[in-house]
Amino acid sequence: MRLQRIEGRFRASPLSADVQRNAIDSQGMVASAFPQATEAGARMLAQGGNAADAACAVGFALGVCEPQASGLGGQSVALAHIDGQTFALDGSSRVPSLAHIEQIERQRELRLGYRATTVPSTPATFGWLHRRYGRLPWREVLTPAIEIARDGYAITPLQQSLQERELEQFRRIAGRVGARYFLKNGEHPYQAGDRFRQPDMANLLDLMARTGVETFYQGEVAEQIDADMRAHDGFLRADDLALIPWPLIRAPLHRRYRGVTLATMPPPGAGRVLLLVMMMLNHLRSSALTRINPTNVHFFAESLRKAFLRRIDRPYDPNTYAQVQNKTLLSRAYARGLADSIRDDVDPGLPTVDPASDRFGETTHFSVMDADGNAVAVTQSIELVYGSKAAADGLGFLYNNYLSALETSEPSHPYYLRPGAVPWSTAAPTIAFRDQQPWIALGSPGSERIFSSLAQVLTRVVDGSEPLDVAIDAPRFHCSISGQISLEAERFEPAVIERLREAGYQLSPLDPYAFYLGCVQAVLRRQSGEGFQGAADPRRDGSAAGPNSSGG
Repeated sequence: MRLQRIEGRFRASPLSADVQRNAIDSQGMVASAFPQATEAGARMLAQGGNAADAACAVGFALGVCEPQASGLGGQSVALAHIDGQTFALDGSSRVPSLAHIEQIERQRELRLGYRATTVPSTPATFGWLHRRYGRLPWREVLTPAIEIARDGYAITPLQQSLQERELEQFRRIAGRVGARYFLKNGEHPYQAGDRFRQPDMANLLDLMARTGVETFYQGEVAEQIDADMRAHDGFLRADDLALIPWPLIRAPLHRRYRGVTLATMPPPGAGRVLLLVMMMLNHLRSSALTRINPTNVHFFAESLRKAFLRRIDRPYDPNTYAQVQNKTLLSRAYARGLADSIRDDVDPGLPTVDPASDRFGETTHFSVMDADGNAVAVTQSIELVYGSKAAADGLGFLYNNYLSALETSEPSHPYYLRPGAVPWSTAAPTIAFRDQQPWIALGSPGSERIFSSLAQVLTRVVDGSEPLDVAIDAPRFHCSISGQISLEAERFEPAVIERLREAGYQLSPLDPYAFYLGCVQAVLRRQSGEGFQGAADPRRDGSAAGPNSSGG
């Protein structure tokens, strides 16, 4: 079988040599996908803020310095443990009231342009989190993001590569407002190292800092968004914004794994897929998961296939009705049956064609812990890379394209495209508990690669007792439903690759530290010493830091 190498040019940034990816601190920790955003969170902790303050500062800062992945125009979900309470914060966006399936003339409208956006919920989510749990003044929390937008930051090689790849998509948008904001002179990709400033974004953030998050949804800003949408035949209106998509508190999903309690995101997130994978892996000896060999990779790959297939076959939306209860999919007997069904070779009873998806979907994740025992893990996105490629004129943020995450062909599907619906998400922010206290907070971007990335890191830390940074750095792979294994080929032994090929897998070799295989940002409370450790994935531009951190 001939192996085809894919996406070799998307790898960790060469500028990352001076970035602190592993850190230790006695007072708290932040790990995010961009150094300036990490610094924003660490700054809140140093100023006496808690994990909620730091999370809000990081989330807004990432929207400025990682615009390809998230921003004010997107959505954010979180798994949090604050003041002794653990909860999932469902900050899903909503489908606008005018967005009926009958109004969609071309599938491209779901992915590109003004019609593709849902009602942005990220500002409301962080506004609620700060109002409920924050300690610092609201303006203080937004100040780092305002400063980054006004003063600028250096474009990374990864961002340059993504702009080059998305260049033609930017140019297809009427008026090219997105191109004007995010391309150099509105025409060309920025070069790595170029200073990128966003004055309109700074002004909007400053307004929100002075008047509150409601100003994004009501008043002049909402009217400006409404006028922008009407001018470009978009669906979003001031009436949609005025309802303010405040986040919903949901009960997390919990399961035990090797004496550790994993709490993760319920639907519309996809934490139940991660838990099902971990429950299946629990049927291997713990020592078997500490090594990379053909047998273990095969069992892991088949577990991913079976778990993800169950998610697709049994969609569940708590906002409408429970088609399949979580307790069914997450019962130990059910997981045992799936584990027992794994054969020596690729299971021919599973689909041989993968469901339609975008290989380069984009998201971002960050994790925070403070000295008071609070932990917050947040996954946020504008859906695909640079979202809809359309930006809010005069406001400086990109609209998301989350309509592409809704079902369009099956009206009975709980995530069918209809007014008020929420997108179906693969986000799985997770907190692992030991002795009822947060031990690890982690998450990843990467669509369906989220589950595989997190499961591999967790097994290395829990089963293999590996340091957090070592577990995140380790060779990584992913197996799709059809049996295609994407792996960092040069980091796996040839015997492993050959045995997987013989077992019937289709192999897609990737470069070391491939962009495709997620980006785990994690923090933990140290067990062998005091304080905290943070580790940022070298597969993108992240860093870790605490208020007084040193390199680990």
